[in-house]
Amino acid sequence: MSAPDVLVIGDANPDLLLTGDAVPRFGQAETLLESADLVLGGSAAIVACGLSRLGVATALAATVGDDLYGEFVREALTDRGVDVRWLRTDPSVPTGLSVVLSVGDRAILTHPGTIASTGPEVVDDDLVARVRHVHSASCFLTPRLAAHLPRLLATARDGGATTSVDTNWDPAERWDGVLPLLEQADVLMPNATELFALTGRPDLDEAARVVLDRGCRVALKNGAEGGALWEAPELVRRVPAPAVPAVDTTGAGDSFDAGFISGMLDGLSGEECLVRAVRCGSLSTRAVGGTAAQPTLAEVRDQFRAAPAG
Repeated sequence: MSAPDVLVIGDANPDLLLTGDAVPRFGQAETLLESADLVLGGSAAIVACGLSRLGVATALAATVGDDLYGEFVREALTDRGVDVRWLRTDPSVPTGLSVVLSVGDRAILTHPGTIASTGPEVVDDDLVARVRHVHSASCFLTPRLAAHLPRLLATARDGGATTSVDTNWDPAERWDGVLPLLEQADVLMPNATELFALTGRPDLDEAARVVLDRGCRVALKNGAEGGALWEAPELVRRVPAPAVPAVDTTGAGDSFDAGFISGMLDGLSGEECLVRAVRCGSLSTRAVGGTAAQPTLAEVRDQFRAAPAG
């Protein structure tokens, strides 16, 4: 069985994306929305789609239920070229679902379902040892899997692969157990709020130093400000976000992750990886949902032909 270049491990679920006046009012008040779209969600799933769109052979290890939502996820991933051989179906648990209230800022309501039931059985150790890169997403949403992630990333590295981690938000706001995982990661990809929470430091440089002390770089996604990369305490790269008319920012951070990983696989420098990541994140905001506007590598280059290569 041939191995893909990248294995993404984590969450896969539909997102019900509500836009317009999406702030609920209790007391049985009814509010009319501008749109309601069922789109592919889950950080790991969106990263996998972004990598596939960039031309990287990518597999996803995750769990869905034996239901309509699970079928939707499997079909959406397949349509986008993601290898779903390691997408497990759990017939005893419903597929997770997120309701995203998008009003400029976003609020997310998630029923964990199969996200929380995902365990180490989704990951083939032999596969981990044969891929070129392993990416872990949403470890706080997959508690059964989280304890095994340091071993899995270590196995990948022993096989010569590079590794990355995007924890995403911790709903319990405890932020436990991540720093040991970073000892097996080449790069952490948080936003600023997550980086502060993970490290307990109120300053970006101080927070990045905590991660660097674990032997892990920090590729920070910073929304409209672009991104930054700490490769050493004294070596910080910053890239501004390009001007792109934004329709929906859902999944932009995951597309950032995909861009950075694809740059690593192409042998780009850290700064070039960051440029590609920021471009991918920005371009993904051109349409509703996390995957509809993810760019190809040709689009990334053509859209910014006058800018430095990346």
